[in-house]
Amino acid sequence: MTEPTVFDEIFARLTPARIFGDPRATGEGVAVAVIDSGVERAVLEDKFRAAGTPIGSIDGAVFRPTGPPLPYTGHQSSPHGTTVADIILTIAPRVALYSADVFGPAGTCEVETVIAALRHAIDVWGVKVINLSLGVPEHKLQQLPRRQQLQRAIEEAYFRDVLVFAAAHNEHPLTRSYPAAFAPPLISVDKGLFDDPLRFAYRLREQVEFQAHGRGYLGPFAREPATSWATPHLAGIAARILSLKPDLKPFEIKTVLYWLFRAAGDGRRDG
Repeated sequence: MTEPTVFDEIFARLTPARIFGDPRATGEGVAVAVIDSGVERAVLEDKFRAAGTPIGSIDGAVFRPTGPPLPYTGHQSSPHGTTVADIILTIAPRVALYSADVFGPAGTCEVETVIAALRHAIDVWGVKVINLSLGVPEHKLQQLPRRQQLQRAIEEAYFRDVLVFAAAHNEHPLTRSYPAAFAPPLISVDKGLFDDPLRFAYRLREQVEFQAHGRGYLGPFAREPATSWATPHLAGIAARILSLKPDLKPFEIKTVLYWLFRAAGDGRRDG
């Protein structure tokens, strides 16, 4: 019999049961920004209070292509962002959540708005995790300077040890999705269905590396499988890991996620 190596010993200890079974793995001390369509704060506060797991205060801002952000009033501009935030809080209920509304009353989002939200989340809120369950249409990035500015903002997050999770296009790999296509400085996420929402898979296809549970829990379209719901599942899982070791760098988190996937096996189901 081959003598176990140090890696065998590490892998034997680094298991989902050991990580997620730790009572400290709640997201405590980890700031997470949801760059999306805003968050309906009272809805989430009421839901988690009724479940006996009250959440912390949700802060945020409404962003524009130019000028300073507008105050966050606790409301969403459309329901999407609330579903995303609910998933993160379901997985990691003790995170400090920030709502970055990049759609606002107009209901449209420009590349410059996303960049402004990214930089504000890092510089002002000091987040460790950013969730981008949105895609910038490729035609909006045909101008090379715009594409470079968005890519640079993603790279700046990586250099600041901020983990960015971005949703792949729902029809991937037929259509390239931005900013998910800017991997590897970020973690790109596709949808799948798993027996446990804490299960996920590493399935590299072009720039998209991971699959996570693709159904949500709150909102009119939450039960429809989508990458928008898969991405916050993996972001919430990362937040739980970070609550155990906050100084992990993005590439270390990605490695831990891969090891946990290997330790857990597939765990995926159809339908």
